[in-house]
Amino acid sequence: MLDGALGTVSVIAAGAALGVAVLAVEAWLATRRDYVADMTAPHVEGEYTGATGRGAGGGPSVRLAVLGDSTAAGVGVRNVGETVGGFLATRLASSGRRVRLVGVAIAGSRTGDLGPQVSRALLGRPDVAVILVGTNDVIHATPTPTVRRHLGDAVRRLRGAGVGVVVGTCPDLGAARAYAQPLRALLGGRGRRLAAAQAAAVRAAGGVPVDLGEQTGGVFRADPGTFSVDRFHPSVDGYRLWAEALLPAVSDAASSRASL
Repeated sequence: MLDGALGTVSVIAAGAALGVAVLAVEAWLATRRDYVADMTAPHVEGEYTGATGRGAGGGPSVRLAVLGDSTAAGVGVRNVGETVGGFLATRLASSGRRVRLVGVAIAGSRTGDLGPQVSRALLGRPDVAVILVGTNDVIHATPTPTVRRHLGDAVRRLRGAGVGVVVGTCPDLGAARAYAQPLRALLGGRGRRLAAAQAAAVRAAGGVPVDLGEQTGGVFRADPGTFSVDRFHPSVDGYRLWAEALLPAVSDAASSRASL
């Protein structure tokens, strides 16, 4: 009986070792892939108003700042209007607002890199700030308490300056076709846990979290067209999906600022 138990343990240990080896190979292959270059991201900035989203006109003014990682910077698309910030600015402008969009996001950023971005954003005295961050924390295994602390600090600084803050939490990395299975599933699970921690930190700091994984993950998993050519960064359609998920909270924050 003891021999049988030891045999079972040996099989489990061998399987675990094989699993670790497979994950290591898949992670190495993922680092060797060609990803959309950071330098191709558009300059996230512009003035938006009226039905067409651009031009001059009346209506309440909203200064919108976008902070975070490569997805906030728009890596994967070519025009500012195709980024999350561009889509949000256009939609806000279509409701009669005059929107000034400024992006301070830097590709590759983790939550620990938000401090300087917050400082730059505050120079423009924004009314609303949108933060997209978390993917790189998952990939680099940033400790969850560290993510909560840095994200909470960023939100509190912005809220302390009177800025309405909306945070898109870590997206569904289990949908990213740049990663093979089982690495994709592992990162997806980590991402969901991080998103929950982010949401709690954002609420505690006075911001509004939006669960991008919950609201859009199903579409990303079903439709390859939501990803750009590198199968990691979103495409125009992917960024539009995120913007639509963020829009209610961003619109509410803009309306709250306009009423002050």
